[in-house]
Amino acid sequence: MKLDMEKICWENSSYENSNIVIIGIPDESQSHSIRAGTSKAPKQIRKISNLMDSYTRNGQTSLGYPVDGISKHVFDYGDITRQQIPKTIDKIISDSKIPISIGGDHSMSKLLIKQLAQKSNDVSLVYFDAHPDFITSTKDYYGSVFGDVLQHINPKTSVQIGTRTPEKEEIKNLKENQITVITPFNITEKGISKISQQILENIGNTVYVSFDMDCIDPAYAPGVSVPVPMGISSLDATFLLKKIAEKGIIGMDIVEVCPPYDVKDRTSHLASRMIGEVISSIK
Repeated sequence: MKLDMEKICWENSSYENSNIVIIGIPDESQSHSIRAGTSKAPKQIRKISNLMDSYTRNGQTSLGYPVDGISKHVFDYGDITRQQIPKTIDKIISDSKIPISIGGDHSMSKLLIKQLAQKSNDVSLVYFDAHPDFITSTKDYYGSVFGDVLQHINPKTSVQIGTRTPEKEEIKNLKENQITVITPFNITEKGISKISQQILENIGNTVYVSFDMDCIDPAYAPGVSVPVPMGISSLDATFLLKKIAEKGIIGMDIVEVCPPYDVKDRTSHLASRMIGEVISSIK
């Protein structure tokens, strides 16, 4: 087995035979963060996934799989531009495959969700983020994603996880739309088992996951564009992802990894491991 740094290490299939398709979207054109560099994430996550999750002995290379293995056929589509998102996603879902996208800034999620929602009018959005991204006084940037997709999701079955720094406008919007919000304090108080049960009971059967890496505490994921203290642990976040994936998802994105601000590639490696764990959990 030869490593291909241009492909995520979990790739094991052709496009035709795949169940899951990895897509890189190296775009940060809608970011307002003082930390630049999220466009470098797809390439870096792929590279680190190969360097840190592979083992070479006697000229042979093997991967460090999740404990439950990789049961799905995975294809890495490569990188696309922001403008190519609608056409690419339409092709992938028309071929009955699940897209997992790597950003880039969080604004790309709007385009992904909008495209996937064309196949269903009852999408439950599970939104992992330190910020609600529920600004409605401004549109089409990385802080307005949740507000921008409101018409494409079912708010009553959608959930925000890891939220801890909402603006006043966002608090009002969350309450008015009756969005279930789970903060890191809720997880500490109730425990991850009860929280996972609450999430699974709340979401519907058509689930899209959008995961901003700043949801996780910067102690575990320092290389993000807008780090916020007092986040959830990497283990709790991945546990929840696995439980949601087991129930079933129509797609997922991981965004806001910022390699120039990472520490020894810890955040890129975590993102790769999380993708592997999600793949292993999808039934």
